[in-house]
Amino acid sequence: MSIDKTAIRDAATVIVLRDRATNPMVLMGQRGAKAAFMPNKFVFPGGAVDPGDADVPLIAPLSDQCTARLREDSAQDLSHALAIAAIRELWEETGLALGRPGAWPVTPAEDWESFAAKGLLPAADHMQFFFRAITPPGRPRRFDARFFLVDADQVADDLDDFSEASEELSHLQWVPLSEARALDLPFITEVVLAELQARAADPAPPPSEP
Repeated sequence: MSIDKTAIRDAATVIVLRDRATNPMVLMGQRGAKAAFMPNKFVFPGGAVDPGDADVPLIAPLSDQCTARLREDSAQDLSHALAIAAIRELWEETGLALGRPGAWPVTPAEDWESFAAKGLLPAADHMQFFFRAITPPGRPRRFDARFFLVDADQVADDLDDFSEASEELSHLQWVPLSEARALDLPFITEVVLAELQARAADPAPPPSEP
């Protein structure tokens, strides 16, 4: 009997929800055909936590509730690093910034220079821990992914301007929540969308999930 020894990396994913009260939409993009992980699939912005994420400052931290839930079933407190990874991946993959005006207390790392050049510091106080999923054994890469939910009103940019996005995701688009499950999706994304669709009509944001 073989044992899967693929290392599991911590990761963060961001679900940006737009027009919740009228025609809820989520921001998605398509992974490349040659991607080692989930090629051609439509996904939310996200990726692995980088070693330097824990050192990036937040102008506004996660709520106490989200922090407490992220600490559950975790050997160490990764709440800050996960929030930073989520904001960084959203910025890199879509060119949209979750931040507020402020001066950086330290010189920003190279992958944060363009974000800081906008006069912004990352802000996580409106992000909600929504879902957690671990890639099953047997996959070429495995992640312990935490899904964050944030309202599009918290984005500091033009929601339709993806000009500063990297090329990691193509076909970036706002997908009506009612139509998103018709795309070519990873199974876990289908599960998350079903959960989100069941809660999106609530006047209050969905509570964080353990």
